[in-house]
Amino acid sequence: MAEMTFVESVKICFRKYAEFRGRASRSEYWWFSLFLLLLYVVAAVLGNRILIAASLGTILPAISVFVRRLHDVGRSGWWYWIYLVPLVGTIVLLVWCCKKGTVGPNDYGPDPFSPAASDLS
Repeated sequence: MAEMTFVESVKICFRKYAEFRGRASRSEYWWFSLFLLLLYVVAAVLGNRILIAASLGTILPAISVFVRRLHDVGRSGWWYWIYLVPLVGTIVLLVWCCKKGTVGPNDYGPDPFSPAASDLS
């Protein structure tokens, strides 16, 4: 499986709305992050209530794709909470999200780029 496109990423992240098992590739995570940024900018322009609704509607898929991204680099989803450590936590999470995932299966599932993983999507 090649890298994911913007549209594929958004579709998969909403299909796996609250799926915290498995792995998410870098492209899946970053395309969905771009989608969220664009959505929030448009929602903010349209008004505070729209922004709140957009935020509430996307919080679970945003957290779940983040946890699956941590799984791809071999980390437990509980590492999500390191962001509470000022500055250092954010930097550590950013580095992990930019890092290439583990090659082949790991404790959290098959490699997102393996043919077997694409059958699971």
